[in-house]
Amino acid sequence: MKIGIVSQSYYPRYGGVTEHVHHTAVELRRRGHQVTIITSHFRRGEAPSGPEVERIGYNLLIPFNGAFVDLAVGIRLRSQLRGLLKRHAFDILHTHAPLVPTLPLIAVETAECPQVGTFHTTSGPSRMVELFRGTLAARMKRLDARIAVSETARDFAAQYFPGEYLVIPNGVDTERFHPSIEPFPEWRDPDRVNVLFVGRLDPRKGVQVLLDALPAVITRTRGRARLLIVGDSYLRGRFEASVAPAVRAHVHFLGHVPSHDLPRWYATGDIFVSPALGHESFGIVLAEAMASGRAVVASDIPGYRSVVQPGVNGVVSPPGDVPALAGAIAALVEDPERRAAMAQRGRVRALEFAWPHITDRIEAVYRDVLARRGAVYSAE
Repeated sequence: MKIGIVSQSYYPRYGGVTEHVHHTAVELRRRGHQVTIITSHFRRGEAPSGPEVERIGYNLLIPFNGAFVDLAVGIRLRSQLRGLLKRHAFDILHTHAPLVPTLPLIAVETAECPQVGTFHTTSGPSRMVELFRGTLAARMKRLDARIAVSETARDFAAQYFPGEYLVIPNGVDTERFHPSIEPFPEWRDPDRVNVLFVGRLDPRKGVQVLLDALPAVITRTRGRARLLIVGDSYLRGRFEASVAPAVRAHVHFLGHVPSHDLPRWYATGDIFVSPALGHESFGIVLAEAMASGRAVVASDIPGYRSVVQPGVNGVVSPPGDVPALAGAIAALVEDPERRAAMAQRGRVRALEFAWPHITDRIEAVYRDVLARRGAVYSAE
């Protein structure tokens, strides 16, 4: 098959959508398909374009839904995309986040070949979606199949655009993230238990809740816990200033780290914590931590329950509940045997999200769509 994948989020922007697009493309190519990723130009740190990645327009990062989202802009975006689709003559076009304006929505409007859309977003009621509901509904009818990465992502989309949605979760590279990866030795200390956070320092990720919980964790563990924060944003200075003076020596803001070092940071942590406040459709960082053989503590939100089975392969606490989060972390710091058992079960759970399994299901959707359309597609 000749497959086009449209995404506003792609390298050098790291995140769940980027990883999903990249790894499904890699796996599909291994199976003999021709896959082209369509995204935008990024002004800094852009990975090279080539026959496998087409870039049109320019990316803006804008605040939305308690985080930052990518938005492709350009006065010739529509004509460039139309020409690109005509030139490639894809058998099928797979658009990620098809409700997002500019590149994804234009792709849905423009493509003449069979189409699949994957919905990644979860949120409360959206005035923006409600305002343009009629127009968007007409566009969504152009999709031959709809995929949601979790039940909560499906429920969000279906409340505005009823229809059939297949739930196919995000995946994880279980070879890249593995318990045998070597940690950073300078951050390993037998007298310290490393509590790790990985993610962009967005308000909804709950970093402030974690920082507020830390004094109680330090007290209950007699100073043995150490917090490592991997990630960055313009809010970093504000978070650093909010750290209680008594625990500053226990908190280390590590900023943005190279992608190739990320598995080692997971290996360096003993407990991974994701205290998101909500609006997470899936817990890709949880899957990565579990694949790395690390015990996890996560907010008890629907998107995270797509990954973590409470009490089996992870601990959950109510979102925004500082005392509960502190108690959950401190209890794991003090119980290495429980950490080890939970980590082992977490690795088993993560294997369910290995990319070959996820891609099997996506590929099956493509074949079903093409069969229903009666399409004759390129030889594999």
